[in-house]
Amino acid sequence: MRIVLPREGSRPLTVLAVAVAVAVAVLLGAVPAQAEPNEGGSKKLRDALAAAAKAHIDATAELKNSKGRQKELTTELKAVEVQLADLTAQVGEVAAQSYRLGRLGPVATLLESTSPDEFLNRAMNLDVMAQRDGRRVRELTEVRETAENAKVAIDSEIREQEKQLDVLAKNKKAAEAALAEVSSGGGSGFGGGSASAAPAPRNPDGSWPSESCSVNDPTTSGCISPRTLHMLKQSQADGFKRHVSCYRSGGGGEHPKGRACDFSAAPGGFENVTATGGDKAYGDQLATYLKNNASRLGVMYVIWYRQIWMPNTGWRAYSGGGSPAADHTNHVHVSMY
Repeated sequence: MRIVLPREGSRPLTVLAVAVAVAVAVLLGAVPAQAEPNEGGSKKLRDALAAAAKAHIDATAELKNSKGRQKELTTELKAVEVQLADLTAQVGEVAAQSYRLGRLGPVATLLESTSPDEFLNRAMNLDVMAQRDGRRVRELTEVRETAENAKVAIDSEIREQEKQLDVLAKNKKAAEAALAEVSSGGGSGFGGGSASAAPAPRNPDGSWPSESCSVNDPTTSGCISPRTLHMLKQSQADGFKRHVSCYRSGGGGEHPKGRACDFSAAPGGFENVTATGGDKAYGDQLATYLKNNASRLGVMYVIWYRQIWMPNTGWRAYSGGGSPAADHTNHVHVSMY
């Protein structure tokens, strides 16, 4: 039996080419389409979330600093009170001695001198005693003033803490009001432990330094803030090495400012499907890592799998529009302070 191969341009070759093309199309259709993350929600919502989160972080830093100052002042006051008690006893002895000797005591002491040299020695000793007693009285006055100032400062710090607690309560209400647009209530969250990230640099007072989009973004051709780069490197060092995209020129939110990143749940990139199995577990672990290290890295909020975490609200339900990208079921979004 002789097999005849189809000639180029013949009908059998055309049918074969069509069949191959159909097979390729079917195979390609089985591969999830790639989709650039779409954060969902309105610009007003994103701005409100950012404002509430920033205000919370600032108030938390002020509260922490105030408590630190109060602790230092309390320690100082205790030391001053010990010194005050000692000086009070010393000045009391001086007063008692003056009462026993009477106002003519020093004169009588000089008159009892039996020689000019003894008279001079007694006069010098009396002068030294007067200077010593006067110094004790002055020290007592100064220490009392220091103690009073410390008490006033402690009262001021307590008032500052009450003020910041009030600010935190107001910011929580503001965040919850903003979330009402996309949230139906509390979320279950993604519990568990995680590695501790190395802290990002802070100002001497503990606040976050103001940063711009000033360093190269290794995930795109754009820029990100130094703190965002630190978060990215720490996350990758702690095992989260799947595809990441940070800077985005268009849209609202923190991406154009270089203060946000999207971590794909799937190894190959942003698949336009809801993550399941190992991909879902990867996203759960990453969201937990970012939440647990928020205060070390400067995380403002995290969105993953229809939930959003903010420091003043905890996990809340989140609905971005229904698609895997908008609902963040195919990637973890993190916005930085």
